Amino acid sequence: MEKEKKIILEAMKRAWEPINAGKVAEMTGLDRKVVDKSFAELKKEWAIISTVRCKWEPAK
Repeated sequence: MEKEKKIILEAMKRAWEPINAGKVAEMTGLDRKVVDKSFAELKKEWAIISTVRCKWEPAK
């Protein structure tokens, strides 16, 4: 799961704006369920934050 989290964080940095899990899945080619599970872990770790409802970005 660590590999997927790194891929997701990199995609989010490339987006330059808050994005949702569906967009991350589209950008990375990862299965949506994998993205959702990784998002849950990243939220618990405070690695991503929500600045816009249902959209996320890497924590500063």
